[in-house]
Parts: sequence; C-alpha cells; structure tokens
Amino acid sequence: MIDLTRHDFDSAARAVIAFLHQRLGFGLWMVTRTEGDDWIVLQTEDHGYNVAPGTVFRWADSFCSRMVQGQGPRVAPDSTQVPVYAAAPIARQVAIGSYIGAPLYKEDGSLFGTLCAIDPERQPAAITQEQELVELLAALLSTILQAELKTVEAVRQRERLQVEAYTDPMTALYNRRAWDSLLAREEERCRRYGPPAYVIAVDLDELKRVNDTLGHAAGDELIIRAAGALRQAARESDVVARIGGDEFVILAVECDRAGADAIVARLRAALAEAKVSASIGMAARAQVGGLHEAEAMADQRMYEEKRAR
Repeated sequence: MIDLTRHDFDSAARAVIAFLHQRLGFGLWMVTRTEGDDWIVLQTEDHGYNVAPGTVFRWADSFCSRMVQGQGPRVAPDSTQVPVYAAAPIARQVAIGSYIGAPLYKEDGSLFGTLCAIDPERQPAAITQEQELVELLAALLSTILQAELKTVEAVRQRERLQVEAYTDPMTALYNRRAWDSLLAREEERCRRYGPPAYVIAVDLDELKRVNDTLGHAAGDELIIRAAGALRQAARESDVVARIGGDEFVILAVECDRAGADAIVARLRAALAEAKVSASIGMAARAQVGGLHEAEAMADQRMYEEKRAR
C-alpha cells in the first residue's frame, strides 16, 4: 500500500517509487525534473545503479526525452528492440534492458519531469499491462506537484515578510542575516523541485575613494544609488541584499541562464545611468554545492572582473 498520509510532493514521490519497485521490481526508479538541457534526478529507489538524488544527466540523451515526444513506448519490456531507445546515448552509458516512463506535468500543461524506471534485464511482455497503473500514479504525482507549486510563491512572500525587520537601514534592502535565511530556504526548494537559480554578486569599485576624498555622506549617497540600480534590474521575485559595506547580492529564483544574463545586462545599464562603477560576478546553482557554492563562485568571478579593471 502507498502511504500518502503526508501530502507533499517529496514524500509522495518516495512512496510511489518504493511501491512500484515492490510491485514491479526494476533496478532503478526515479522521479526527475527537466530544465533546459539538464535531466535532474529528484528521488530514487536504487537497487544497483548507484544513482543518487541530485545527479544530472543530459535530457537529450535519455529514453524519457523520446518517450514524452511519443517516439517510444511508455513500457518497453525489451528496450534493445525499440530502435529509438537502443540509439539513445544513455543506453551506452548504463546497462538498460527494459524501461518504464510517464511524464509529470505542471498546471499549465508544460513538462515538469518524469516518473521512470530501468533495469539491466529484459522483462516479461506481460509487464505492459502495468502501464495504466504507472500512468495513474504519475498523474497523482502531477496533481500533488501542481497543488504544491501553487503555494510556493505565497510561501516565499510569507518568508520575506518574516525577515522584513532584517533590512539595511540605509538602502532598505535585505541585510546579511535576511540573505542567509532566505538563501537557505530557497536552497531547500531547489533540492525538492530542481528549479534553476542564479546568484549575482556586485561590489562597488570606488566607495573607499569617495569616502576618503568626498566624505562619508557622498559615500552613503553612492551606496543608495547602487541599491536603486539593483532594485531596478531585479525582478519582483528576486532577493536583493546588501551584505557588506560595498557588497550587494541578488538571488534570481526560478531563473535560467538567459534570464540571469538579462538581469545582469539591466544591472549594468542601471549602474551606468546612476553613475556607479561596480564589478559583477554571476554563477548558477549546481546540484552539488547548491546556492552557497553559487554565492562563493559569483563572488570569485566578481573579484576576477575587479582585478581585470
């Protein structure tokens, strides 16, 4: 029996793949998310493949990418006899003799990821009779996912209200304490749902010179202009913080590379308009290391740009 007493997607996914392994076997069951070229493993029931949650494969290499396009069957007792699966690059990376897959959808009908399984051995042809069950459970997971994703933005807003007191008094941006809290909470969502996110680090180039030559009032005015440029460039859903004297950061949530590049382009334009010289670094969240590593990498790239100046 599937235990769905907890109705969150994470728990439901674990329960579903444990049940399917018990009923159908297969060496690896997965719940995955697709994002651009990436096929991100969110949950596994692994018995021999050594694939852990957080593993990233190329989506185009997978059986699932072909399955969702209708090029191959959702249940393949002998995947070596399905030409489109036999030709898939992932078949040369791991031993796959049989395959099961079903898509998971967001509320707008776009693809979220898949519920899927592989095994190194061929399976009896009768396993195709289980397709309806697998599709039913995939639809159940999609429904739970859709309900949960509906609440994500509301949860974000509630979190930001909770840390509203932790703002920098000069700029009214979030301070370091708020940044650390919101970054940690967003990392939890990234681990659960696998959405892309970027960290952008910004460091003012001339604050010390302005303070030393024109006085701290002029330095404060420079900081305020920089904060306004960050607000102008960021989207409403992003987190913008001042985490040091001349250090700022933006967390771009549910944002792909094109979106992050657009934020940086707007930021450079806004800083130029505000007559603020600053160095900028950007880094994507990786499955290993998460947002904290992305923050460190963005900071490193920002200093590389500063040295290049």
